[in-house]
Amino acid sequence: MTQPIDLEIEVERLARDFPESVGFLTRNGIRCIRCGEPVWGTLGQLLLDEGIENPARLVEEMNRFIEDQRK
Repeated sequence: MTQPIDLEIEVERLARDFPESVGFLTRNGIRCIRCGEPVWGTLGQLLLDEGIENPARLVEEMNRFIEDQRK
């Protein structure tokens, strides 16, 4: 599978096109939705702001999670 999500994806697009990602991120301590609206900026920016040590690994895990959910 080509990984559809990368660090450059806009959070708004992530939430819209991959709604499963919202729950995944929440379970990993990252809020990508505030007041009913997605956080602005890229996923990479969000993970950096949240202090995630290895954002690329988290994105890989999220892509696997979404692929499993969509089977």
